[in-house]
Amino acid sequence: MRYVLKKLALLLLTLLIISLLAFLAFQVIPGDPTTKMLGSEATPERVAALRAELGLDQPVLARYWHWLTGCFKGELGLSYSYFQPVETVLSGKIQVTAWLSGLAFLLVIVLALPVGVLLARFEGGPVDKAMTVLNQIVMSVPAFFIGILFTYLFGLVLRWFVPGGYVSWRADMGAFLRYMIFPALAVALPKAAMCVKLLRSSILQELDQDYVRTGYSRGRSRGSVLRHHVLRNAVIPTITFLAVTLADIVAGSIIIEQVFSLPGIGRLLLLSISNRDFPVVQVIVVLIASLVVIINFLADISYQYIDPRIRLDR
Repeated sequence: MRYVLKKLALLLLTLLIISLLAFLAFQVIPGDPTTKMLGSEATPERVAALRAELGLDQPVLARYWHWLTGCFKGELGLSYSYFQPVETVLSGKIQVTAWLSGLAFLLVIVLALPVGVLLARFEGGPVDKAMTVLNQIVMSVPAFFIGILFTYLFGLVLRWFVPGGYVSWRADMGAFLRYMIFPALAVALPKAAMCVKLLRSSILQELDQDYVRTGYSRGRSRGSVLRHHVLRNAVIPTITFLAVTLADIVAGSIIIEQVFSLPGIGRLLLLSISNRDFPVVQVIVVLIASLVVIINFLADISYQYIDPRIRLDR
């Protein structure tokens, strides 16, 4: 329990540092957002009034403290481009990215785990050799290129979806999934290929251990030993990879949104950067960085439930 509390304290400190760095990074960039909002011909009086309204006339640390305390209240600031609260601007966009990331992560698990176990069980066979070659090819292809291929093949040739189109899940769940499945697959396939390779290697390494030979000496089959003993130990590095993969999937989803023109936070991030809409940008950056830290924390803590040899009460 003491170990968990120490990890939790470190997590909170890391999140605080992330928020501070993200805030300060956009404060030192040259330029005044009020010029973007009012135009270059605005009078000094209007600029000064708007700076006071946005709190830009206050010291940097005072602005950070006001922003941080506002975040705990759900008040993330005012968008310079949309003249709306940042939480309002992000609400619909986050849902799209969350759906895409969640679907891609689910596809990684569904595709990688059974294939990795299958290849390890039939090591050296024709299926293993063919799938290993295919796995190496898929692993080396960037997600955005797979997205371009999917757009051309399934969008332009087969016309299974309209490239650049989008249907909200509230309007039609079936149409929504039809538009989301291909970008999710584009993000998931390279990650699934990496997970297959890691899981296969982990299982084969565990199969060389003494406890496996003991299981064979008791008359158990390869499949029985694999299910009841090997997988429990081999899955630990795979879970670590999946934790990192989930964070990568979020980042990959943000990129792939550009290829499929999905209205997620990826498009909003690029647009906000070009418009110098720093309140929106810094919240998105903090969200992504916080997600990476929190996922790794949860993965670290979950090890004790997977492998009893790992002692966290130290």
